[in-house]
Amino acid sequence: QVQLVESGGGSVQAGGSLRLSCAASGYGYWLYCMGWFRQAPGKEREGVAVISPANTSIIYADSVKGRFTIFRDNGKGTLDLQMNSLKVDDTAMYYCAAAPYAGGCSKSRAEFEYWGQGTHVTVSL
Repeated sequence: QVQLVESGGGSVQAGGSLRLSCAASGYGYWLYCMGWFRQAPGKEREGVAVISPANTSIIYADSVKGRFTIFRDNGKGTLDLQMNSLKVDDTAMYYCAAAPYAGGCSKSRAEFEYWGQGTHVTVSL
C-alpha cells in the first residue's frame, strides 16, 4: 500500500506560480511511477506530468510543457510540481498518483493504482 497526501494548492493570478507537494509513504513507493493529474469541472481527469522511479524519464502534457516541472525525492518521500506562468485553464483539482513500474511510465490514468485526495488550484485573471 502506498499513501499519498497532497498540499500546496491555492489561488493565484494568471502568470503567477504555485508549488504542489505530495508526501508518499508505505512500502516501496520509491519503486513506483509517480505523477500529477488534474480534473477541471466537467472534464475528465488528465495526466499533467509523470516521472519514473529513478528520475530518468519524465513525461509532460503538451499543455504544460515549459511551464511545469515535476521532481521527486525518494529519500524524503516527496513528489513536487512547480507550476509557473499559470493560466486560467490550469484551474483544477490536482491529484498525486502512483503506478507500478513495469519497464516504463505513461500518463494513462488507468495504470495508476494509488491516489491522493487532491488539492485545488484556482487561477484567476
